[in-house]
Amino acid sequence: MSVPVASVEPTTVRPPVSEGLGEDVSESADEALRPHAEHAFAAELAALAAQDDRPRPARWRLSPWAVATYLLGGTLPDGTVITPKYVGPRRIVEVAVTTLATDRALLLLGVPGTAKTWVSEHLAAAVSGDSTLLVQGTAGTPEEAIRYGWNYAQLLAHGPSRDALVPSPVMRAMAEGMTARVEELTRIPADVQDTLITILSEKVLPIPELGQEVQAVRGFNVIATANDRDRGVNELSSALRRRFNTVVLPLPESADAEVDIVSRRVDQIGRSLDLPAVPEGIDEIRRVVTVFRELRDGVTADGRTKLKSPSGTLSTAEAISVVTGGLALAAHFGDGVLRASDVAAGILGAVVRDPAADRVIWQEYLEAVVRERDGWKDFYRACREVSA
Repeated sequence: MSVPVASVEPTTVRPPVSEGLGEDVSESADEALRPHAEHAFAAELAALAAQDDRPRPARWRLSPWAVATYLLGGTLPDGTVITPKYVGPRRIVEVAVTTLATDRALLLLGVPGTAKTWVSEHLAAAVSGDSTLLVQGTAGTPEEAIRYGWNYAQLLAHGPSRDALVPSPVMRAMAEGMTARVEELTRIPADVQDTLITILSEKVLPIPELGQEVQAVRGFNVIATANDRDRGVNELSSALRRRFNTVVLPLPESADAEVDIVSRRVDQIGRSLDLPAVPEGIDEIRRVVTVFRELRDGVTADGRTKLKSPSGTLSTAEAISVVTGGLALAAHFGDGVLRASDVAAGILGAVVRDPAADRVIWQEYLEAVVRERDGWKDFYRACREVSA
């Protein structure tokens, strides 16, 4: 028996997270350490919606043009400034947004630290107004996380029923015409991955225990992310890969672009943690980015010296972590200004993942490159101190 989606009542009501905790939802969101994108940028989303007169796909909060503007930034006709959420080629964002407007799911692929999760969250927030319909992929992710589970107390007491069924985020997204997110798809066991095939191709989720099914309504889609370096962990089947349009998110093209990304993100994180302003430490941010890029690329910025690359990824995300940790050190144990001594330990931890091989690579880089570089003496001394 096929059950129309409109009658799937359990999937249409989601109580607030704070229900029963004696908290106000809006107040809780304001106090969150990391608010969801739809809360953190609610004013920008509202401004875009108010001035967005372009066609919108079914159940989309914004038009594709407005979604792209939300991610890439811009200035609206009334002067409202939309801050960039993603710094990168415009065409990549346009292809991703356009994919979601079709019946194809979107796979964001890239090396660690290329903002796949960040882009996924903001796309869901702009399209559906809700980025929380999330399945986190791990080696232990069960089939129920994608399909549905059961309330075993209800199941034992009354047998299989709609009341006993616990919908997954994907099922809720299908029923409500929303965007579901699947993080780290290639870390999910292959047999669990393949539960998505019917959902993505037939737009239906069978419930054989009840002789029913949930049909996806217009507006439903899936954004998945996968790590380039996870190839061979749980390779996607060809059948599943065909259900996705794949968009590869590249590393930042230039050092200036990466410095801009790190500065913006650290500033956002810093405000939530009451840390010093980023402009005070822009020189150290540039040095962190330079070190990461040179070791990542295996050559110095001027192209004159070949380098060995360590085993770590040295991604933009790791640079953000190093700088944020450095700002915390400067705020709590320094004068509030980010200095070389504040970021040195973080860089060492990011570079030296293999204590034997990576430490040799790091020491060679310090002596051959950092030591000889004009204006880097303080950085060299700080790194030597923590490396001793």
